[in-house]
Amino acid sequence: METLDRTDILILRELQKDAKLTTKELAARVNLSPSPVFERQKRLEKEGYIKRYIAVVDPIKAGNGIMVLCNVRLKHHSKEYSQQFTSVIAVIDEVVECFNTSGEYDYMLKIYARNMQDYQNFVLGTLGDLDCIGSLHSIFVIGEVKNTLTIPVKP
Repeated sequence: METLDRTDILILRELQKDAKLTTKELAARVNLSPSPVFERQKRLEKEGYIKRYIAVVDPIKAGNGIMVLCNVRLKHHSKEYSQQFTSVIAVIDEVVECFNTSGEYDYMLKIYARNMQDYQNFVLGTLGDLDCIGSLHSIFVIGEVKNTLTIPVKP
């Protein structure tokens, strides 16, 4: 991978603000002509700096009234339990993020649910069916102070 220069950094920052920018609009924002901007953007995609383009959906409007951070402790620290857990979690729609963590718990999940009853059904019916889980600790989010998908881009 090449080192990012000032223009690459500007392109990444602008696309994180608005991925729907046309090449012409992006070129104007980074003070370059469209052709080199197009080539740089394609290179950034090819080199893996840009992983994908997405639409950010409002969770409330999509029917998700609550967000829960759920800490999970596996029954045992084994490759088998870890693989079982991660393979199941990877395909559960309600789980939007999963982190393998250090400390008291093994994983932290970010989960969206319609309401408390929906979350209880999820815990009892979905997570409760996983034999590898030893314990759960749910934290209900009261409000968001900051929520961004923007990654700091450093030279």
